Amino acid sequence: MTLTPDQLAERCRRIEFLLLDVDGVLTDGVIAVDDNGVETKHFHVKDGSAIALWKRLGKRVAIISGRRAKAVEVRAAELGISPVIQGVPEKSAPFKFLLREWSIDPNCIAYMGDDLADLPVLGSVGLSACPSDAVIEVRERAHLTTVAKGGYGAVRELVEVILKHQGVWDGEVNRLCGLALVPD
Repeated sequence: MTLTPDQLAERCRRIEFLLLDVDGVLTDGVIAVDDNGVETKHFHVKDGSAIALWKRLGKRVAIISGRRAKAVEVRAAELGISPVIQGVPEKSAPFKFLLREWSIDPNCIAYMGDDLADLPVLGSVGLSACPSDAVIEVRERAHLTTVAKGGYGAVRELVEVILKHQGVWDGEVNRLCGLALVPD
């Protein structure tokens, strides 16, 4: 779904909550299992930095994932993401739970997903986004498709787009530059 720049800006200005899928969004979608049955996932540091910035600005982040993995719990805890809802292949019910729990208008939520199971939530939020390697059905319906692939900074790109449209990105960059100039 192609939005005009003005439509994208209007949708971004309302966003206060970030809701994320995991496999194919926060990770590259690879599920690696070693000979001992231990599953590993790869998370990108740029996504983590963007989530930390998002939270520092007083905004909320949650995860809804169709699979369950200890690595997701660990990474979410490192980033202070809560709630983390895992093992729910059908995401509509957890999404509705979060709407009630947060008492939030769905137009204030940005959701990023990459596969067919994400379609119901993508169609119910103020800003739907996907990585560039999402399945075609998701890319056709998302308001925003990032240049980055899932697990390679797509979440960071989404956060940057939203915060630029909210007029706070440049201030945060300047704040970080100022911090670098502070003597020890």
